[in-house]
Amino acid sequence: MELMLITVASIFFVTLAVWLADKFSPVYVCPICVGVSATWLWLLGANFFGYAVNLTIPAMLMGGSVVGIAYQLDKKMPAGKSSLLWKSLFIPTGFLAAYALLTLRAPLFDVLVVALIVLWLVFFKLPVHKAHESGDVKKLEEKMEECC
Repeated sequence: MELMLITVASIFFVTLAVWLADKFSPVYVCPICVGVSATWLWLLGANFFGYAVNLTIPAMLMGGSVVGIAYQLDKKMPAGKSSLLWKSLFIPTGFLAAYALLTLRAPLFDVLVVALIVLWLVFFKLPVHKAHESGDVKKLEEKMEECC
């Protein structure tokens, strides 16, 4: 219970600090996102250096970060891309990456990070290909061009 209280306090104070810093920064950063992420990062670091950390706590926070990233990016989804497909691919892959990081499986983590980057490129950087237009639409466009 003590670690959970420390975790909640960390999230609160880091979030507050980032929120205050955002008042003076030209670049907006989501304060709660940083609060949660910084907290699970320092918990993992403490565990790595031999402190007794119940890994359930950073695991919950890491899951929240994965879902938060997916939804933040989803807000910037280009028209014509599937939001459901994006989240259906990104979130489970992100959970696996979080698990690999939590269990110190570096090669698996590396592969999954590359997979997440590829997903991001496919959904956010590749152009949207329009389906071939039907003949009726083409004919209508030609008539409109002739008319006007």
